Amino acid sequence: MVLGKLVRLRPMDASDADALWRWNHDPEVMRWMQDGYAQPLAQVRKRMEERPRNSYSDLLLGIEVLADNQLIGLVRLGNAEPETGCAELDIYLGEKEYWGRGFATDAMRTVCRYGFEKMRLHKISLTVVTENHAAHHIYQKVGFVDEGRLRKVFRRDGQWYDMFTMGLLEGELQD
Repeated sequence: MVLGKLVRLRPMDASDADALWRWNHDPEVMRWMQDGYAQPLAQVRKRMEERPRNSYSDLLLGIEVLADNQLIGLVRLGNAEPETGCAELDIYLGEKEYWGRGFATDAMRTVCRYGFEKMRLHKISLTVVTENHAAHHIYQKVGFVDEGRLRKVFRRDGQWYDMFTMGLLEGELQD
């Protein structure tokens, strides 16, 4: 487990499948996420049961509130390569009552600190839809900088949106 000020990051397991399924079927939660195709709960449970254990190249952690152990979201450092020291970050909070209360910011800082200190990463990258102002603000707040813009690559409600590519180098994390 990895501790932040407000959250604990811990490995996800099969018991988290119901929450994951619920979040992935909530249009408000998935508004700016690549959501793919809907899956039955049984398929999500099976995928979580068969998921390989965490590794350097794919680290999936649940975000729990320290105060009450409530699972509220997930964070992933994926496509990590020790040769380059780079990884890609994905995060979301599925429990909407925790939005805007500092939990996502703390989870971001905590996972980035873990990536730089324990995994010895040099750079963490992510993409965010330009219209997802709340997420973009959080990423900037912890030190991520805009590195580029991918034009019209995300489709939602019949409209195409741009995405920012953002990066955070070791030593740039803001507390």
